[in-house]
Amino acid sequence: MDFPSPAPDVLARPWRTAAIVASGVAAVELLLLLGAGAILLGRSLEDRVAAAPKKKVKPAAAAAKPEIPKPKPLGKPRLPRGKTSILVLNGNGRTGAAGTQAQIVRARGYAVAGVGNAQRTDYTRTLVMFRPRFKAEGVRLARDLGVKIVTPLDGLKPQQLHGAHLVVVVGD
Repeated sequence: MDFPSPAPDVLARPWRTAAIVASGVAAVELLLLLGAGAILLGRSLEDRVAAAPKKKVKPAAAAAKPEIPKPKPLGKPRLPRGKTSILVLNGNGRTGAAGTQAQIVRARGYAVAGVGNAQRTDYTRTLVMFRPRFKAEGVRLARDLGVKIVTPLDGLKPQQLHGAHLVVVVGD
């Protein structure tokens, strides 16, 4: 006896229905988990907000003016120009740039401890670097040379300075 085979779309329908029901159940479970997570997280955030210190609200006029912190007084340089030693480094790669800058530094009354090449030759601007406790001397040297960038030692260790207090890196 031969039984008639059912149509292909009849066999596929129960699986489709089962997939749709399973997806619906998963969506409901996801919504329940998200709701429970929001409730638990909301309580935690609520506790943190309640425990946070309250900030004073400034009037609108005061809020419009930003408060600019006053710079700390730099103090006077401890060393006179003649006792401040400078290491001049060529940071632009042009032959003789450090030697020329060293002559200018000497003409301003500073002692030149040495002249050499910087580790890089791509400096676009001349800068003054200072050892710890010699920032005031670095600012004075930068002012004397017309240099706008003054920074602590960057990439150099005090041992590499040959006793110099400051470094001038010549840029373009």
